[in-house]
Amino acid sequence: MLIREATAEDWSAIWPFFHKIVAAGETFTYPLDLDEEAARDWWLLPAPNRTVVAVGDDGTVLGTAKMNTNHMGNGSHIAGASYMVDPRHSGRGVGRALCAYSVEWARAAGFRAMQFNAVVETNTNAVRLYRSLGFDILGTLPEGFNHPTKGYVGLHIMYRPL
Repeated sequence: MLIREATAEDWSAIWPFFHKIVAAGETFTYPLDLDEEAARDWWLLPAPNRTVVAVGDDGTVLGTAKMNTNHMGNGSHIAGASYMVDPRHSGRGVGRALCAYSVEWARAAGFRAMQFNAVVETNTNAVRLYRSLGFDILGTLPEGFNHPTKGYVGLHIMYRPL
């Protein structure tokens, strides 16, 4: 798989799985009824932030990541990132590749650490992946996320130094 800069033309491939993931309400704190225009503005970030896509050998978009400054001002040395993998391509290492790529991007861009602000504790695949790549859970906001089937569950804050 190749990870490359996302273009405006990639949005038509990203939107269907982005919409499905957000509307399911299981992993992101985004509004469930987020419309396409707002979603595009939230996901396709301008420089110095970055949005990338993972593409298969045939050019199919398998997943995407957005990487950004997590805080402003005197906290701008901390990076953040979010990932979405098309469910049709899950379990193939796409999320791992995107996360590892974002860690290297943040390091190369001069960030001192990465922080994930809201990892839903029931998203055990993501928690396991992030831990395997050196992230620790700093704390959990009890009942910080209203999961559609599991009710109120915690939101982890995860961190790793670079």
